Amino acid sequence: MTQKSTDADRPSRMTAWVRGQVQGVGFRWYTRARALAIGGLRGVVRNLGDGRVQVVVEGSREGCERLLEWLRTGDTPGRVDGVTEIWDTPRGDHRDFVIE
Repeated sequence: MTQKSTDADRPSRMTAWVRGQVQGVGFRWYTRARALAIGGLRGVVRNLGDGRVQVVVEGSREGCERLLEWLRTGDTPGRVDGVTEIWDTPRGDHRDFVIE
């Protein structure tokens, strides 16, 4: 097994904050659907009081990166002006991918 595939399979946790016109446009629903389509991802997507959407996701590094790429450049509802993310060690907080 190559180092790259080991990194891609490594369990990861990513928290992303999405800025733009992302509330009231179905953004959370589409984010959950995309996470489920990627497969193997657990977490939560929620609206924040300042107009951003927060996405907390755990799964393989590759799966998390695919969701992040979609958040940044995918066919998302509304308008994404920017995404900021941090990476961390998985905590196992979620059993599914839910909308709050």
